[in-house]
Amino acid sequence: MTIGYFLGGVATLIYDQQTRRYLILRRAADKDFAADSWECVSGRVEQGESFEQAVHREVFEETGALIQIEALIGTTHFYRGAQRPENELLGVGYSSLLNSSGEFTFNDEHSETRWVTVEEAYALLPEGYWLRRLIERAETLRRLIPGEEIKMISQQGFEF
Repeated sequence: MTIGYFLGGVATLIYDQQTRRYLILRRAADKDFAADSWECVSGRVEQGESFEQAVHREVFEETGALIQIEALIGTTHFYRGAQRPENELLGVGYSSLLNSSGEFTFNDEHSETRWVTVEEAYALLPEGYWLRRLIERAETLRRLIPGEEIKMISQQGFEF
């Protein structure tokens, strides 16, 4: 087995409990990877940073919002471009609850932002698309995980 190099990444669905909507963002047309695609807040883990720290940093950088991580909802492996070691990414997906209200400050990484219901997301995103699968998982876990367990996870996190 060859020892290689890979990046760590995070993605988080931000859910507003009051409106029961998810925040989705369209990547700007000038992005080098997945231009014009719908996504949730995402980014790379920086050196010396935990996955959960990266989630909070990325959310604040991309939206100006504060969130509370609700659940870990998936992992992924993909190449951000050509299949070369420097493009290999291992990612962790989360569901987060919106913790702040008011003005959002979106940066230029995205050309469009929308708060969508589950039904609107399903109508917009093709079946099998990674973001749609993430929303499906978040919805399933929200239904299945008891409230006390979600509360404990939100307070203690996933990292040890």
